[in-house]
Amino acid sequence: MQKFTLFLKIYAHSVLRYGMVAVILWFSLQQFLHNNLYTAYVPDSVVALSHMSATILVFFNAVFELVFGILLAFGWQTRIVSLLLALHLFDIMYVVGYGEIGVRDFGLAVATFVVFMNGPDILCIQRPKKIILAPQSIQSLRPLQPIQPPRYSQPIQPPQYPQSLRPAQPAQSGEPLDPSFRQPRRFS
Repeated sequence: MQKFTLFLKIYAHSVLRYGMVAVILWFSLQQFLHNNLYTAYVPDSVVALSHMSATILVFFNAVFELVFGILLAFGWQTRIVSLLLALHLFDIMYVVGYGEIGVRDFGLAVATFVVFMNGPDILCIQRPKKIILAPQSIQSLRPLQPIQPPRYSQPIQPPQYPQSLRPAQPAQSGEPLDPSFRQPRRFS
């Protein structure tokens, strides 16, 4: 079970990235195949500003999603590509407005933004050089062994100090101690 949990920790970011790639490429393919269905979502103000028809704008949107979806699938410049796709999805959500499509696009935009926050994962072309795992997850892979006390071949010797650093010798039994200083009392 611990190995499976570690497997999930390593590949979770990749699963999210590939899930978003599947959604983005599916929408791109649908815009290529059924271009006339998506022209209703293009605002009239964008058509007026760009001096292009809504069909051409949907085609450009499909090309954008196809190119950036493929780049995200390979994991090339993952942060930049996923940020642009997330901003694109937030823009679509704003244009569509509140409703079932707007809420769906909000969820997709947030998921794509999480891909941006995660950065390159283990399956990216530009994957990180080192995968950093929490020490407890590495410890969980090792089988548990009983802890045994160390065995000493010879008795432990106290440390040997040079003569100048040796602690003071205790007082001789014949000399009384001064209780305030804990030093041997000298009588003259």
